[in-house]
Amino acid sequence: MINPLRRVMCLAIILLMAGCAGNKSSVGSYSGGVYTVKRGDTLYRISRITGTSIKDLAGMNGLSPPYTIEVGQQLKVKGSAKTASSSGKGSGKTAKVVPSSAVPQSSWPPVGDRCWRWPTTGKVVMTYSTAEGGNKGIDIAGSRGQPIYAAGAGKVVYVGNQLRGYGNLIMIKHSEDYITAYAHNDTLLVNNGQSVKAGQKIATMGSSDTDSVKLHFQLRYRATAIDPLRYLPPQGSPPKC
Repeated sequence: MINPLRRVMCLAIILLMAGCAGNKSSVGSYSGGVYTVKRGDTLYRISRITGTSIKDLAGMNGLSPPYTIEVGQQLKVKGSAKTASSSGKGSGKTAKVVPSSAVPQSSWPPVGDRCWRWPTTGKVVMTYSTAEGGNKGIDIAGSRGQPIYAAGAGKVVYVGNQLRGYGNLIMIKHSEDYITAYAHNDTLLVNNGQSVKAGQKIATMGSSDTDSVKLHFQLRYRATAIDPLRYLPPQGSPPKC
């Protein structure tokens, strides 16, 4: 019998990265230096299949963390020109692996629906984007060892570094609708299944799996990444709800 906490952790990872591992029998096709994404693919998996590093895949295709890709999307690769076919016949339909707008902006929750706190302080060096391959959260620059705080009260559903592109990652479930994610941490200070309070220190800032010291912060509503800056108060100010 699957441990309930492990089930929640896997669900959280699915919401963030398009699946725990994907269907191993389904492999995308690539020929002539172009790889066509299939359901269950992640950038890490494509890297292993094609022999192209994640850094090269991201650079060649203009992808930024968290490296969102879609079924049917064609990616440039450095692997040899050969074809790997799916074990089953494709339907020909295109579907998103990680829907960036499954909940359209017109249906995003109203500001003040919940009280959110800044997870840390610092300059926002990359903002949220709805563009294909765009940033699905905000990146906040700071100093190594700087405190990272829970943006709201909830339960920790993931602590680890198994997801390529995120480094040391923490995910907190706040309700059936909301999950927050905190990536690239240095030290992790909470455990899976732990309840946390809003503003509780959960990690320290680092540069794990990235090239600069920063926090990548995501706010997800019903599995959809929404713009955190729309819901956070001005830096240095307490929540207004």
